[in-house]
Amino acid sequence: MFTDLPESCQTFLAFDYGRKRTGVASGNRLTRTATPRGTIAAGGDARFAQIAERLREWEPDALVVGVPFHPDGAEHENTRLARKFARQLRGRFGLPVLEVDERYSTTEAHSLGAQDADAASAAIILEQFLRSLD
Repeated sequence: MFTDLPESCQTFLAFDYGRKRTGVASGNRLTRTATPRGTIAAGGDARFAQIAERLREWEPDALVVGVPFHPDGAEHENTRLARKFARQLRGRFGLPVLEVDERYSTTEAHSLGAQDADAASAAIILEQFLRSLD
């Protein structure tokens, strides 16, 4: 799926984008596991300032963004917004940004009893991505 991703990309920060909240998780290629890292409850420049802080802290090689779709695979408004967010990350931070289908990640996070469903969803998205790597 992500066959063109260089082997040098070992560490990742993932985002479950939302208009009001964005869940964050970190993970790595070696263990193929992800850890929830909290939720950013801000929009606009304030959101990107908090993302910049997380990037300084975790120093990822690449970023992963969950992109939502309807159950039948059709796009909707949040699909467009998540892709816009991914483009903004690329432009602002200059890191590779990979998009992952995130259907049902929030539902899964809730079913697992996550206290911070946004961050748990970001971890689910990242683990799904890591499992897809060679």
